[in-house]
Parts: sequence; C-alpha cells; structure tokens
Amino acid sequence: MTVEGAETFVRSGESTFVQSGKKHRLENPGKVLLEVIEVQLGEYLEEDGIVRFDDDFGRE
Repeated sequence: MTVEGAETFVRSGESTFVQSGKKHRLENPGKVLLEVIEVQLGEYLEEDGIVRFDDDFGRE
C-alpha cells in the first residue's frame, strides 16, 4: 500500500487506515490472490466523491 508516497506492506489479517484526502494506492506484489474489504466513513459515500489520479483500469 502506498500512502502519500510512503510504501508499506499490509499482510494477511492486518488492517490499515487512510485519512481522508490522502493520495493512496493498493497493489498486490505477491502471487496469492488479494482480497480487500474497504470501509468508508463519512457523510457522503458515493463513487463521484473519489478523485482518480492514475487508473490502470480506465475508470473515470
């Protein structure tokens, strides 16, 4: 996981917290399938509340 340019590893069974407004990215460098459970907090939780900077999957 990269948050504001700082890279850390999140292993199986671990969790992490990303503060609102922090630029972040998830990547799976391993060979085992990655499963992510994302929980959002706040008053507005819609897709258009997300700003995508670089999207390898072509989403807007």
